[in-house]
Amino acid sequence: MLKLIFTLSVWLFVIETIFFLSYFIYLQRTIPDPETIIKRKVGESTKIYDSTGTVLLYDVHGEEKRTIIPWEQIPDSVKKATLVSEDVDFYQHKGIDFKGIARALLRNIQKIGISEGGSTITQQLIKKALLGDERASTYRLITRKIKEIVLTVEIERRFSKDELFWMYLNQIPYGSNAYGIESASKTFFNKPAKNLTLAESALLAALPNAPTYYSPYGNHLDELMARKNNILKKMTALGYVNNDELEHALNEKLTLIPGIEKIVAPHFVIMVKEYLVSKYGEEAVENDGLKVITTLDTELQKSAEELVLKYSKINQEKYKADNAALVAINPKTGEIMSLVGSSNYFDTDKEGNFNVATAKRQPGSAFKPFAYAAAFKKGYPDATILFDVKTEFNPNCPSEAKSEKDEFGLECYNPENYDGHFRGPVTLRNALAQSLNVPSVKTLYLAGTEDTINLAESMGITTLQNRSRFGLSLVLGGAEVKLIDLVSAYGVFANDGLRNPWFFIKRIESAKGDLLEETKIESKRVLDSQIARLITDILSDNNARSPVFGYINSLFIPGKEIAAKTGTTQENRDAWVIGYSPSVAVGVWTGNNNNRSMTRAGAGISASGPLWREFITKALEKTSLESFNKPDPVFADKIMLNGQYYSKNQNERKDIHTILYYVDKNNPLSSDLFEQNKDPQFKNWEWAVRNYYNLPD
Repeated sequence: MLKLIFTLSVWLFVIETIFFLSYFIYLQRTIPDPETIIKRKVGESTKIYDSTGTVLLYDVHGEEKRTIIPWEQIPDSVKKATLVSEDVDFYQHKGIDFKGIARALLRNIQKIGISEGGSTITQQLIKKALLGDERASTYRLITRKIKEIVLTVEIERRFSKDELFWMYLNQIPYGSNAYGIESASKTFFNKPAKNLTLAESALLAALPNAPTYYSPYGNHLDELMARKNNILKKMTALGYVNNDELEHALNEKLTLIPGIEKIVAPHFVIMVKEYLVSKYGEEAVENDGLKVITTLDTELQKSAEELVLKYSKINQEKYKADNAALVAINPKTGEIMSLVGSSNYFDTDKEGNFNVATAKRQPGSAFKPFAYAAAFKKGYPDATILFDVKTEFNPNCPSEAKSEKDEFGLECYNPENYDGHFRGPVTLRNALAQSLNVPSVKTLYLAGTEDTINLAESMGITTLQNRSRFGLSLVLGGAEVKLIDLVSAYGVFANDGLRNPWFFIKRIESAKGDLLEETKIESKRVLDSQIARLITDILSDNNARSPVFGYINSLFIPGKEIAAKTGTTQENRDAWVIGYSPSVAVGVWTGNNNNRSMTRAGAGISASGPLWREFITKALEKTSLESFNKPDPVFADKIMLNGQYYSKNQNERKDIHTILYYVDKNNPLSSDLFEQNKDPQFKNWEWAVRNYYNLPD
């Protein structure tokens, strides 16, 4: 029996050896010459369409741009920067860098940065020129890896290192349809490769690792520049450049020429392409002929781009704000109907390619509805009275609200309203409608910061992870949010408390017409319908907002049911309007990419209001007239919660107190006795009210 097993094993080994040698000989004969390798044509391009599937937004590679140049015309700065970026040991190893594979595996396990494959320059050449970066089953990937290793060994034997490196630099994709260093140099800097500076060479060398992600025309320009600088520093550490050359390259201002690719809705399309590459890979997106049907409404997108450009020019003159962004979402589905990330995507001097719609910015008062919704959820009626009076919110600071820091060196906190005036007793309804700051901070305290964050996250806000840094200033825009998330979250109010996460791809088909993926609408209730309706009722109450905004304002459209909220950040760096009807939610941001302040006159409604109003009016022309569902009346038989702040039997009104005198903030409707003085805010709130009415302590 053992003899039989041994005999079979020997024969199996012989067969496998013969097969491997035959396979090796076959591969050896199929390796083309260098010119053939670098002239390889890519396959069928991926096409991205609008929501109808008929309007082509972008052909991912279109006409491939490639110019082959001799080894001598490729500058040393490009060669050395590429080695540092892609394969620093290229001239030492025999085609396979086992240390690099182990290092990449470790980084991928740790999920540090862009995923890596540990491939050498030779292996990358094999994949790009001969095999393709296909995504396949585990079995096919294993056989393909074997094939790659065999080809790598043979091609390293067949060609010199300089020949391999020359093929690589003429073959590798740099993004924006540019293949090879000459095409990349002309695409991004409008010059031949031989004229590239050290800094320009390092930037181009930073691209092949992830051409879509690091694209100078995409939304990761800061990360591209950081990668470029790291390459320069590593070149210095290896002795390729000296310290003076490094300093000059780090300080060199790079002038990238505007992208000339034909793209409709560029910021939107770049988002789509980044998603495709992250899921299917660069090679598949460029060669596999995918058909992508997005959610974009091209008619609305055209209007959005025209209006953003129009009002950016107006706001530059009036308010010193040269940029704007707009997002429109269908709250019933979550589909992104329009997305404009800047006033002009192709204006690289003003960083027009930076997508403000997906960037983190402080929302100002546009965050307030989440705190009010959390308070309503806890049981506070919209008739609840709060005092809009000068109040100190740091319990360790004096009640007079005149100090800068407490005894521990922490900042005191006594915000004012935008106009510097205080209005005394106001209802939650009027405080939200008029965007009053002091009552809003009190509302956040009553609602609870944690509960408010929980609610905001459940509605779609994704940027509040580090909760320890958020205090009561959160309600005034103390945390950064994304415009796209904010519009989506307001869509929950529009949709009666049901959330539909935003998305931009309806379906993806293969070149053969097979369905690869399709988005299914799955609504989830995250807010009670009564609370959603109450917020909507307040934000659409033009009478309630008119004492501050006037009866005729940009948020009011006669004959249309519209709910809206403004937001302005400290020093007027950001101006927002977020609003909605039952069928569309629209958000507008206005400001400057570099955080330069606008003039004070450019508060939210002034700078963003006209743009928001004109766009949502156009959007509503495409939908049937719909009305909001009205909330049920909310009643409470308790002082402060019933719209009264003094007893009905009290004639002289001398016994006026803060809400914390009457209410346990965590259980406002309870009639149980509680100790007011245990609440850390009671002392300062009570003093502020008594002082406002000149009442004794």
